[in-house]
Order: sequence, then structure tokens, then C-alpha cells
Amino acid sequence: MVINLGIGLQHGISSAGKRLAMLTRFVTRVFPGVERELKQWQEMIKSAGDEELRRQGEASIEKKKFHCLGGGFYALMEGAGGDTLSFIVALQTISDYLDNLCDRAGCLDMAAFRRLHMAFSDALGTDGIAEDYYSLYPYRDDGGYLNKLVGECRRIVGRLPSYRLVRDDALGLGSLYCDLQTFKHTHIPLRQTHLEGWFAEQKSSYPEFYWWEFAAAAGSTLGIFALIAAAGQPGLDAEKVAKITEGYFPWICGLHILLDYFIDQQEDIEGGDLNFISFYDNQEQCCERLLLFQEQALERAARMPDPLFHTTVVQGLPALYLSDPKVGEQGLKDIAERLLQAGGEDTLRMYRVCRSLRLRGKI
Repeated sequence: MVINLGIGLQHGISSAGKRLAMLTRFVTRVFPGVERELKQWQEMIKSAGDEELRRQGEASIEKKKFHCLGGGFYALMEGAGGDTLSFIVALQTISDYLDNLCDRAGCLDMAAFRRLHMAFSDALGTDGIAEDYYSLYPYRDDGGYLNKLVGECRRIVGRLPSYRLVRDDALGLGSLYCDLQTFKHTHIPLRQTHLEGWFAEQKSSYPEFYWWEFAAAAGSTLGIFALIAAAGQPGLDAEKVAKITEGYFPWICGLHILLDYFIDQQEDIEGGDLNFISFYDNQEQCCERLLLFQEQALERAARMPDPLFHTTVVQGLPALYLSDPKVGEQGLKDIAERLLQAGGEDTLRMYRVCRSLRLRGKI
């Protein structure tokens, strides 16, 4: 579905005015667009022959719609094509669906996870695709759901005027994402060992990171969304692509997922899920590292093409996550307040907007 978001911004208006215009379009145009896109996928998963796949597919949409709503912001990026929102919803739905299959359906087989996540890589590719993503998984009949999601993503990237320039970087980020999902969902005693070994192969490029911070960065889809949105620009060049990729990974992506884990600590304890925040020595170290990620993310956003957009993303991340009631329920308000204050007035303003949207049931 092509959704015209009317994202052009008038020249000459202030940065605050442009940001307000983006946020207004985000709520009034992107949110309804995401709802329409997800409704189509909700209908499709109902045809799954395996009850478990149908149940996990429906649950991933119902309980993780938040991810598509947040990712949908990239449909407002300068030059983003009319199909950008459809791509974002389809790829994020693949991500959330496969996450449920690896995390909630009782399977712990890394080979099965690797095979399932070939769908994620195929969604970003332009070459051949795997024949059967479920070949190593205990459930198989999804009524063609996963193949349709992959096909929708490939249809859109195949039409982007500059996808050839972002393809390798998008696939690189996608490969890291698939590695993470494969390792972190396997048998509990093996998860940390696999993840530490994986990071050991990458550590020379990221010497200032802990292994769980690198893993967190690999789990974000934001860098891919930024590249897809940029690929809608016919005049995109390799230098701009490099600035986006290097800006997002690992700092902005890391901030994104660390905040996600930050608010899910109690939930993950109860569910027996791996939570990367738990590896910090104490709350003070956690806060200091989150502040560092926020500072570095803001610096890199300011150097990117369309810096206002990417800075708004970074300022919006703590606003979005820290407005969740789970922060107060877990006694995390002190750290949240330090992060919000460090983000500046724009972050605080967006935080108030997010709290209002939560009270109204919009997010």
C-alpha cells in the first residue's frame, strides 16, 4: 500500500517548528497508517494451518505493535518513498513474529532459529530466497504468511531508486541481527557463551563496548529503517550512506535496545529471558553507560544528513521508553530523570507528549 504522508516541510520555518510538524504527522498520519498495514497482516496470519504459528503471529502483532509505531517515524525522513511505511511494518512484523517463534513456542534449536531468520535476510536481498524457512522448526504451516511478508519487503526495495547504494550495509546490519537472534534464544546455559564468543570476533572494532552492549546494538532495526528511507532519494551518494550506517551502529541502535531492556527488567526476570541490563555491576554503572550512549548518539545524529530528523529520533527514544509505566513500577525513576534531563528540553517536551499518548491509549 502506498501511503502519502505529505512529509515535505516548508523552508524557512524554525527547527522547533519542523520538529513539531514531524511529530504532528507522526501521530496523525503514521499511526493510522501503521494500524491499516497491521490489520492486513492480522488477517493473513488467520489462515495459518498450525495453531501455534497462528497464535504467535497474532500475539506478535497485538503485543508488539509499539515497535511498528516507533519504526514508522522513518516514513517521515527526508526523501523517504511512499512505500517506506509498508516496508517498515512488514520487516518489523517479520522481526517480531520470528522473535516470538524463538522465544515463546518451546523451541531452543539454534539451527532452526538460523533457518527461520533467513527470512529476515531475504527480505533485504535482491537475489534468490530460501525455499522453506520452517524446515528445521516443529511447526510449518503458516498459510504462506512469512513468504508474503518477505515478498512485500522485496517488492519495495526492488523499486527504491538508490537501494543498490544501501543494500550491503542493510544486509550487514541484518546479518548481525540474525546472529543475535540465533544465539540469544538457545538453551539458557549456552546463551552467554555463544554471545561472548561472537563478540570476541568483533571486539577489535568496538573496544569500548561490553559484549552485551554490542549485542543490544545488533538487536535494533532502526539503522535498517534509516537506510531504506534514505534509499528513496534518487540523488543519494555513498558518503551519506556511510554517515547513516556509522551513526546508527552501534551508538543509536545500542541506545534503542538498551532502553528497551531497561524498562523490561522485571518482565524478563519473570519470563526467564536474557536481559542485557542485568550484566551491569550496579544501577550507577548502568546509568553512566546509558548516559554515554545517549551523548554519543546525539553527537552522531548531529553529523548525519538531515540532522534534525535523526536528532529527533535520538531525543525521542528516552521520551518514548521512559514514559512507560513500568519505569515507576520498578523503582527506576531516578535513572530515568537523569537521562531525560541530559537529553535536554526537546527530550523533556517529547516525554510529556508520550505520557499523554500513553494515557490516551495511543501507544
